[in-house]
Amino acid sequence: MGAVAERIRASVESVIEGKPEAVRIALTVLLAEGHLLLEDVPGVGKTMLAKALARSVDCTVRRIQFTPDLLPSDVTGTNVFDQHQRDFEFRPGAIFAQIVVGDEINRASPKTQSALLESMEERQVTIDGTSYELPSPFMVVATQNPVEMEGTYPLPEAQRDRFMARVSIGYPSPEAEFAMLDVHAGANPLEDLQPVAHAADILKLIEVVRSVHVADAVRRYAVDLVAATRSHPELRLGASPRATLHLVRAARAAAALEGRDYVVPDDVQGLAVPVLAHRLLPTAESRMNRRTAEQVVLDLIARLPIPRPQGRG
Repeated sequence: MGAVAERIRASVESVIEGKPEAVRIALTVLLAEGHLLLEDVPGVGKTMLAKALARSVDCTVRRIQFTPDLLPSDVTGTNVFDQHQRDFEFRPGAIFAQIVVGDEINRASPKTQSALLESMEERQVTIDGTSYELPSPFMVVATQNPVEMEGTYPLPEAQRDRFMARVSIGYPSPEAEFAMLDVHAGANPLEDLQPVAHAADILKLIEVVRSVHVADAVRRYAVDLVAATRSHPELRLGASPRATLHLVRAARAAAALEGRDYVVPDDVQGLAVPVLAHRLLPTAESRMNRRTAEQVVLDLIARLPIPRPQGRG
């Protein structure tokens, strides 16, 4: 597993300069069978990261440019009447791919955004009463700009909750930005990016991740951490049970990437912010005090007791 994961990581980092943590979380979400939301200001490489991850794996990839006039049928597909067959034929939409890159997802209408709900949770699409299974592995990597509000539709809570993790790439360091001028100035490095793993390799890695052991104490720690968000005075909406499941799945993938077949509390702590923060809604008073959901999660991590090491069980 380490060799395949390292090849994918190195491939993506050859395009994304100086952001190893964002690349690590993206790879973790892929192996944990989740979906990734890239949220940051324009021009920091959100779409570049999504495309680099997609091109590093030899699988089917589709890109959806979300715009206000995009229709749900453009995403899911529709039934078209065939004159020769005298019957309706299903035409798959852009969601029928193993890695789907959704660019500027908050520019589409809520109706179009909701077309992703079933596919992201149940990995299938239902059209006119008939369900169509999506390919495996299946991952949605969506980007959005949280700064520009004009002409955008913020993702509803139910939509954000289906993303396993949210990552903010941030500005590169001066050294990384200087190196980027050499790499990106002459040509687009994505054009030279070749697949370093197959879809079958990803499926094998996913099976490895599923077998990673999570002790009862670590599971209880994850449950207590998520439950603490639901009663926190600075939050008007805490994390859902789906968040607990996503946190444990992501911790399994993180442990496997570290070469371990068991999860430790550090795995849960390291992923708590990207997995939980985007699901939380601070109170009006917290926003006035400039307290973010990320800060609340970090406070909870510092406050909750860490489970003691024990045998597997």
